[in-house]
Parts: sequence; structure tokens; C-alpha cells
Amino acid sequence: MGTIPYKGVLRGGLIAGAVLSLSDVLLYGSVLKAPMQAAWEAAGRPAMTDLQRTLEVPASIFLDFVVGIVLMWLYAAIQPRFRAGVGTAVRAGLFAWFLAALLCATLMFQGVMPFGIMNITILILLFEYPLAVVLGARLCMDRAVIQAS
Repeated sequence: MGTIPYKGVLRGGLIAGAVLSLSDVLLYGSVLKAPMQAAWEAAGRPAMTDLQRTLEVPASIFLDFVVGIVLMWLYAAIQPRFRAGVGTAVRAGLFAWFLAALLCATLMFQGVMPFGIMNITILILLFEYPLAVVLGARLCMDRAVIQAS
């Protein structure tokens, strides 16, 4: 068993986080912005304050980068069993998607967000997570593994 190349995980995680952040800004900042606002109001939730709106985007972007790093750590952790490459990156992304989909389903069943919005989110994550891991792995991780060998 090899060691995890933490520099590669960090670099790949930053790339994966950028992919996640970009797609989230596009998805939630435009496509789902109005439906989510309507769902928020229909649920009787109070309108967001200016401070909440100001902190929401940076916090979401920060969390996307944290998730990107965790995705790359997962990829590095399963490499000894499945070998480096696109297939392993997709496996790591799909496993993380499964966990994220469970969380989304929990939020849906709790009535936090409507069925349609959560389904769109789950479908986007199905492509977003594997793509983020593949790009992070191809651009940073696979080189780090080859250099460490």
C-alpha cells in the first residue's frame, strides 16, 4: 500500500472544488434561483437578511472546495485497490454522489426543499462529482502518483 500524496490531493481538490463551485453558481445562481425562492416562501420561512445573503455565496464556495479536497482524498485512498485512472475517479465520484443523494433525499423528506428541486440537484450531482474527480485526478493526482513511484 502506498501513501497518499497530500500535495496532489490538495491541488486536485482545488481543481475539483473549482468545478463544483462553478457548476453550483450556474445551477443555484440562475437555473434554480427562482424555484428555490418560491419554495422557501411557500414553506413559510423568513426572508434572508442582507448578512445571510452576503455570507451565503462565500460559504457555499468554501464548502465546494472542502468537498473537492475530500473527493480527491477518497480517490487517493481507493487507488491502491482500483489503480489510478478515470475509472477509479468515476467510482470515487459516484460513491460521493450516492452519499450526497442520501442527504438530499433526507432534506426532501423533511420538507426543506420540494421534490422537483431535490431531483434536479441529485441529477446534477450525478455528473458534477465524477467530473470534478476526473479533472482533479487527471490534472494533479495521477502525476503525483507517477512521480511518487
